[in-house]
Amino acid sequence: MEPAGEAAEVVEWVHRILREEREIVISSRPLEATAFQVENIRMAYVFYESGLSINVMYTVDDPKKRAVGFKLSDGMEVPEELASSFRFARQKSKLAGTIRGSYFVIKNEY
Repeated sequence: MEPAGEAAEVVEWVHRILREEREIVISSRPLEATAFQVENIRMAYVFYESGLSINVMYTVDDPKKRAVGFKLSDGMEVPEELASSFRFARQKSKLAGTIRGSYFVIKNEY
């Protein structure tokens, strides 16, 4: 994890996917970001000032296994830019408490 300003390439990659796939522009300021690859899966995480967390799971060799996930902090309202397009499911976790999340499948190459 590093400050978003130092991980500008990661933040831009995630924002490009959101913009080109669903015309989503996140209004909150990104605080921290990271990216790494494990075997054939490229992962990226961006954490925002609002409490929103976005992760991208992008298989390098299988276009059918690529997705963007959204997670909301406990008690956080759904951001306006996501409210009309996504339903957020609640899930209980022993480690994280109540998690609310949603996702979409990536269709293009990035």
